[in-house]
Amino acid sequence: MPELRMDPIRHRTVIIAVERARRPKDYQIPEEERHLHVCPFCYGNEDKTPPEVFAIRPPGSLPNTPGWSVRVTPNKYPALRIEGELQREGVGIFDRMAGIGAHEVVIENPDHDRSLADLSVEEIRDVLLAYRERIRDLRQDKRFRYILVFKNHRAAAGASISHSHSQIIATPVTPFIVIQELKTAQEHYLKKERCIFCDIIKQELAIGKRVVKADSDYMLWTPFASSFPFETWLFPLKHRHDFALLADDELLVLARALKDMLLRIKLTLNDPPYNFVLHTCPSLTPRPGKPHYWGTIEYDYHWHIELIPRLTRIAGFEWGTGFYINPTPPEVAAEELRNIRIKL
Repeated sequence: MPELRMDPIRHRTVIIAVERARRPKDYQIPEEERHLHVCPFCYGNEDKTPPEVFAIRPPGSLPNTPGWSVRVTPNKYPALRIEGELQREGVGIFDRMAGIGAHEVVIENPDHDRSLADLSVEEIRDVLLAYRERIRDLRQDKRFRYILVFKNHRAAAGASISHSHSQIIATPVTPFIVIQELKTAQEHYLKKERCIFCDIIKQELAIGKRVVKADSDYMLWTPFASSFPFETWLFPLKHRHDFALLADDELLVLARALKDMLLRIKLTLNDPPYNFVLHTCPSLTPRPGKPHYWGTIEYDYHWHIELIPRLTRIAGFEWGTGFYINPTPPEVAAEELRNIRIKL
């Protein structure tokens, strides 16, 4: 019998299609995309990207030359542009503003054929350090309300270049999905004076069926109302509202947990296309007329990473109802992911 499950964070309804449950071997993974003849992200092609805004490179190494291990540049074809003013205005009942923001590319390593999962823990730590430093820097711009870090792995997940990279976009408004998370977290805290994410973590650790792995620092979990097959979330066990506050040694611990997560997905599903997003708190700059808008966020929000393998497609039913159909129960996905042997 199929089940309707409700997501307590986003108030989204998911149909767990138990009768057509699918295991990893049942999914057809798209073939790998072809490589570009000249990759702008490889050593020696630094002039084919905009000038870097951040890089990890040996002392004395010149900017925009080979030798880097992680490199961040503005996107050559940005979704939003950093120059200009917001120009908020009404158009009848509608609203609009200028497309102001920032759009950056994080080139995760210089080797064209190494994915993020293939990097060492220390190399992943450096990628996370780049995320942290760019979030901190972009938050200084008072026009930006939210900084989103995300990764599209392989063409079927939206990657236009096969060289492993992730992206950072700063937006002048807080995205709807993030607002939903923030509101739910705030309402839960105001009622119970507890973080809803911490409550979920405590409950799921006690139940165990959907926990893929947990140690003293992080929990890898397939959500009760997973919208997609093998959807996994990575939570810090300690309550933390802001990823950007992590210290260098904490980034190394996170890098180990993230590598474990990526390897389990890669080995279980034969390196599928996937998207992951880092959801952290928004800019805490007071907003005009709303000085206490995020007044409890330090206590009620909990940063996390969400990873979604691109194994199914959203079709008419999903668009028409907002319901998602997931043919792999999260309990089954967690079992499959747990059974993979990982060597870090």
